[in-house]
Amino acid sequence: MIVDGKAIALRIYNELKNEVTHISHMPHLTVFTCAPNFETQKYLALKRKKAFEIGIEVQVVDLQDTCTTDEVIRAIERSSMQTDGIIIQLPFPHHIEIAKVLQAIPKTLDVDAMHYDGTSDVVLPPVVGAIMEIAKQHDVLFATQEVVVVGKGMLVGLPASIWCKKQGANVHVVDKSTQDIEILIKKAQILILGAGVPGLIIPAMLKDGVCIFDAGTSEEGGILKGDANPQCALKSSLFTPVPGGIGPITVAVLLRNLITLTKAQ
Repeated sequence: MIVDGKAIALRIYNELKNEVTHISHMPHLTVFTCAPNFETQKYLALKRKKAFEIGIEVQVVDLQDTCTTDEVIRAIERSSMQTDGIIIQLPFPHHIEIAKVLQAIPKTLDVDAMHYDGTSDVVLPPVVGAIMEIAKQHDVLFATQEVVVVGKGMLVGLPASIWCKKQGANVHVVDKSTQDIEILIKKAQILILGAGVPGLIIPAMLKDGVCIFDAGTSEEGGILKGDANPQCALKSSLFTPVPGGIGPITVAVLLRNLITLTKAQ
């Protein structure tokens, strides 16, 4: 089963268009960027386009790559009283202390759910929300399953592992430093990818019938690619392609988070 992420996203957008009409003002989203790379620019363009179609106003604050951590935090504080949601569009330059920056986002404006620790499901991190939507539509159960999460990043690996454990899965989180990584991957019934390494996973590494949620988007030769070689789909019972799989749904979930937070304010 090749997942059609655009179709799932379209369903969510149709629901959101109706919700926006019942809000007293146009929801407002503020996005902070700093020296955005190719993938970031593509993702941001998609967010702006979809937000406009739904009836959401997006303001992009493009910070200079020479800015300091304190300057970013002050910019967030200034925006907090004038918006319904804030996003820090990662990655930022390495000299920025990103943990401090993310901590400065008020929880009531945290559209990306960067504060997510599994104790509240009011809004989910977009990748987690996308995985949940796919699982619901295709009857993928996580309870008691062997789940391997590849990558320990704050956008995919960390929140996905927290959510999967909450669903009752037996979760292993691995990266390039993990010993016996191929043995763990071979046993996986569900594989969540967030390493950002094109073609990292090949069919020979997989258990027959594995469900693959590929959120490992990266650029190679001007083309967006996932962590899984496309041939992995032939060995999978469920496969999210890149592009067109998890990516479109994450944007829809993010905008749904904004509307949820706007209504709660």
